[in-house]
Amino acid sequence: MSGRKIVAVAGRGPVPPGTPVLRADDTGVLHGDGLFETMHVRDGRPWLLDEHLARLARSAATVELPLPAVTELTELVESACAGWPAETEGALRLVCTRGPEGGGPTTVFATLSEVTPGLRRARRAGISVATLPLGVSAAARAGASWLLAGVKSTSYGVSLAARRWAARHGVDDVLWTSTEGYALEGPSASVVWLDGSTLATVPAERTGILPGVTARWLLDHADALGLTAAERLVTPAELAGASGGVWFTSSVRGLAEVRSLDGVHRPASPHTDALLDLLGFPSR
Repeated sequence: MSGRKIVAVAGRGPVPPGTPVLRADDTGVLHGDGLFETMHVRDGRPWLLDEHLARLARSAATVELPLPAVTELTELVESACAGWPAETEGALRLVCTRGPEGGGPTTVFATLSEVTPGLRRARRAGISVATLPLGVSAAARAGASWLLAGVKSTSYGVSLAARRWAARHGVDDVLWTSTEGYALEGPSASVVWLDGSTLATVPAERTGILPGVTARWLLDHADALGLTAAERLVTPAELAGASGGVWFTSSVRGLAEVRSLDGVHRPASPHTDALLDLLGFPSR
């Protein structure tokens, strides 16, 4: 099963993985003018599909990108998942671009592949994180559609550059900070921390960060663990003092504990396994 991959194209359904699906003049390639959502596939089904499609619709409205009907997107995702082994974790990516330069139909396709060992290992062993300045104030992007506030865009150059920086400096991931020194988000993750009995994350509406689907679900169900939920601004120093634990959450990785922040080791949290269980991700 190693390397298994499925590709499905809107209006065509599943196609051989090597089939070309993008034109050379597609604006998603030339300008990063597109959107995407990534979902965890478990038991052969995409988890939190409705929530991801709702976020995609909000992003599309922000950047004025026409989307197919929700029923068509759902059918496309389900066609990609059809026949996927229930025992195999999958990572499904749904991509929508504005289509060819000069006008034309939007390009819509989905890919499904196995979750990599590195992501599964992060759930067990945690990750090392370093802070990086994003160069904007905490409130600068809120409501600013031209800054892609809250949009999961295929314009991913900054995120990839941050990941390359992390690799060069020997850390697993980065946490962007505002000019005032507040923690914002990772290139592909939300930050969640436990302060006493309160599970908290950074408020998306106040900061323009991407509203995390996994983080939102986790906070909405925190009461199952006897915890309350909150959204608040936080500094890296405050995260360093969060004795309950600090985690990065994302759709496919699920939840990875931050075991090192800016070179300072953090003790393992006793709450990580319970949070992973709550999310339905395997911790071992």
